[in-house]
Parts: sequence; structure tokens; C-alpha cells
Amino acid sequence: MPDNCRVALIQFPGSNCEQETKRAAEAAGLWVDIFRWNRDPALLAQYAGYIIGGGFSYQDRVRAGAVATKEPIVRTIVEQVAQGKPCLGICNGAQVLVESGLIPGINPGEVEMALAPNRLDPPGRITYYSCQWTYVKHTANAGRCGITSEFDEGEVWPAPIAHGEGRYTTQKADLLERLVANDQIVLRYCGEDGAIEDTSAINPNGSMDNIAGICNPDGNVLAMMPHPERTSWVRQIPYELGGPWGDAKHNARGDFDALNAPGPGRKLFASFKRVCQFAGG
Repeated sequence: MPDNCRVALIQFPGSNCEQETKRAAEAAGLWVDIFRWNRDPALLAQYAGYIIGGGFSYQDRVRAGAVATKEPIVRTIVEQVAQGKPCLGICNGAQVLVESGLIPGINPGEVEMALAPNRLDPPGRITYYSCQWTYVKHTANAGRCGITSEFDEGEVWPAPIAHGEGRYTTQKADLLERLVANDQIVLRYCGEDGAIEDTSAINPNGSMDNIAGICNPDGNVLAMMPHPERTSWVRQIPYELGGPWGDAKHNARGDFDALNAPGPGRKLFASFKRVCQFAGG
């Protein structure tokens, strides 16, 4: 496999999605090494891209992702990203990217947003960990973010979430407007029909503007809370899910090859591979 398809999948203490993310990425043609947080950061330069997967790095102490950003390997990733290499943060990885200042990256290095605790529904609940299937809509212009380049503008696809702190929010008065103007809001929670509504059924964590994923201004870094690795094969789609992907799962019943066909999340890793090849070339 070409070297420009080689990706480092970062493992922090508390990460728990390395193996499933590795399988999903490799199914899209990437070569993935699980890279432990305490290895020599200089070794990261040999990789064409970086993935930070889900879990609970450092037990989510202080804030989810906050402690992990203090590791030297994160500073090295920031340097490599500045050279055009791609970085994908999924769930806890998204939290790390936000805490590092890579996302949204309007003022590089500055923490401009937070992934706050989910909206309490019903109000007064002590904790609210959301683990459910959602629909996300690709709302950025085609080609705006390299890591979602295989999705059409307006394309809707199912993906599960599993987090307690996934609510994109900010105290900066004009930040949302700037993100919209920059077309950095790549993924939004939506209904099966693509309708974007701020209801607990559609936007379960209460994220501002239904944000599910944000890219940096250059479009080579993406922080998303839904898990594409858990929707990378048709077999992973719930039978009860509606829409064309639910139909695909029903139609695949009893057919091994059809069950192992690519699911919607595969497109994201295929897009990531294309960016890695471009950056490596």
C-alpha cells in the first residue's frame, strides 16, 4: 500500500474505539497504525494523516479532551496539519480538536468553542449520556471539506452518537455567524427527510445550529461527534431504521455479501484517503 495512505490513529489512556475505527478505515483502503500517546512525537511526521477516535481520554477530567491536548503528540499534529495533512476527530477526538484550538480554527490555537454537556431532556436530569442513532446532513458546499468530499451537498445519512458532552456551543457573539459565512459547518443533525429542527428527537444533545461536525478554515481538519466507523457496513444499520439505508439492511437479510457491503460511513473514510493521497503527493 502506498506510503501516502498511511495514517496514525492516536490512542490516549481511556480511548476505546481504536480497533473498530482501524477496521473501518482499512476497509476504505487506508493503512492504519495505532499510535500510542507516549511514543516519540517526531515519528508522526512519517504519516500522511491522523485520526483521533472516540472514548474517554484521561477519564474526561476537567473537560472532555482537555487533558489530552497537553500531550506533545497533539502539538506535533497541529504542526503537521499546518502543512496540509488531514486530521479527523471522532467523538472524543472531536473534543480534543476543539480543546486544541484546531477547531474551529478561525483564530488558530485559541479555544473558541466548547463541547458542553448534552441538553438535559427532561430538565433536571442529573446526567444525560446520549447513545442513539441520528441522521446527519452534509450541509457544506461540495468540496469545502476534503474529509467529506465523497458526500453530495444535502446528502442525508444515518450515524450513531454515544457521548455525554457533545453540545457545540460558544460564548463568542459572532462565532456562529462566522462559521456559517466560512461554510465550516459541514454536518448538521436532521430528520430522516433532511429537515433541520432543534428538537430533542432530531438534535439530541442540543448543539447550537444542530452542529454535528465542523471543519477548520482550510478544510483539512474535521471534528464530528457521530461515529462513522459504526455505520461503515450495511450490517451495522438497525433494522428499524427508516429510509434507504434501513431498506438496504432489510433487503440484505440472509445475504452475507450484501450485509458486508459499504454503509454510509465508508464514504467518509474514502474521502479521508483521497485527502491523504493528495497531501502525500
